[in-house]
Amino acid sequence: MSHHEAVHAPVGGRLMTRPFMLLLAIAAVGAVVAGYRFINGIGSVSNLSNGYPWGIWIAIDVVVGTAIGCGGYAVGLLVYILNKGKYHPLVRPAVLTSLLGYGLAVIAVVIDLGRFWGLWKVPIYVWRWSHSPQLEVALCVAAYAMVLVIELSPALFEKLRSGAASGTRRFAEGALRLLEKNFFWILALGLLLPTMHQSSLGTMMLLPGPKVHPLWFTPWLPLLFVVNCIIMGFAVVTLEATFSAVAFGRPRETRMLAALLQVAAWVALGWAAFRVIVVALSGKLGYLASGFGVAFLAEVGLLVVAGVMLLSEERRSQPVWQVRAAILLLLGGIVHRVNTYLVAFRPGSHFSYFPAVPELLITFGIIAAEVAIYIAVVKTLPILQGPSPAKTAA
Repeated sequence: MSHHEAVHAPVGGRLMTRPFMLLLAIAAVGAVVAGYRFINGIGSVSNLSNGYPWGIWIAIDVVVGTAIGCGGYAVGLLVYILNKGKYHPLVRPAVLTSLLGYGLAVIAVVIDLGRFWGLWKVPIYVWRWSHSPQLEVALCVAAYAMVLVIELSPALFEKLRSGAASGTRRFAEGALRLLEKNFFWILALGLLLPTMHQSSLGTMMLLPGPKVHPLWFTPWLPLLFVVNCIIMGFAVVTLEATFSAVAFGRPRETRMLAALLQVAAWVALGWAAFRVIVVALSGKLGYLASGFGVAFLAEVGLLVVAGVMLLSEERRSQPVWQVRAAILLLLGGIVHRVNTYLVAFRPGSHFSYFPAVPELLITFGIIAAEVAIYIAVVKTLPILQGPSPAKTAA
């Protein structure tokens, strides 16, 4: 694991810039609203009901948030399973993005739980475990967040090793050797756990049965969610690498991203084709004429447009087209997950849901906190590629 240090360096520069302080302010507003929720109950800040037990905190912060956090998983599959070592410089920033996505998803779950004070019982009361996809998601997400901390810890130990205190340096060296020796097991967990809980997120929407619209109710949902998160992971890695290079004055990785997006293009087109074939073979094409058909075509169409766009080598090699295609890939993945959890979920005509303002403020706060933490970490620890000095602006 310590081999990362040869290609990664802290960005440095002033931390308390205006954009960073704005992010902190948004995060603080979200934290205050979340505090109000814990004091006065979930009903005081949300429009959740018995018909809609989950809203944007689950659909966006958890279901979408964990998929956005699958950049490390997607790149890890390429680097360590398919032996595409050329993508290695993308691993550490992808793992950081994954850790932030999963860590803040855990916070969102705590906010969403009505009896949050009993959450500690989930990993402890083993004798009460059952065959529940929700239990599997809870255990795997928490375990994966810890694995991501371990995967990213070499950046901290490399920073400590460069310190002046000899005791700290010896500790850091020992920790790096220990991680290097056990890297295989860390990697195995880092690839196994996302596969399990991302598929279970799809399985969860099989439980409502007829309450889910037929265009989304399919036994293939677990597979669709796993492949969907890989597509979103590729997109997030592309956007993170591009924007961080511009914002922090780092070397661009245009050629590497072009090769990565070629893989993403074929995965996206394959996912879209499979999605349409499943609907056709199950005799549900007639539903495309309804309003739900528009939502279905949106999630498929976004991926098809992005995939076709990326089949062109000329476009795939230009940063502006890389960003455009990555945004479309990300939006296509987001739309599919939001459709599955909110649009396609129909608990009854007497139930309706639209997020309340406090729900939105908490979600915006979580997103702002994620971006702020990312900026603080890359400016402090060796995460991004290249030793060049950074710009001070965030």
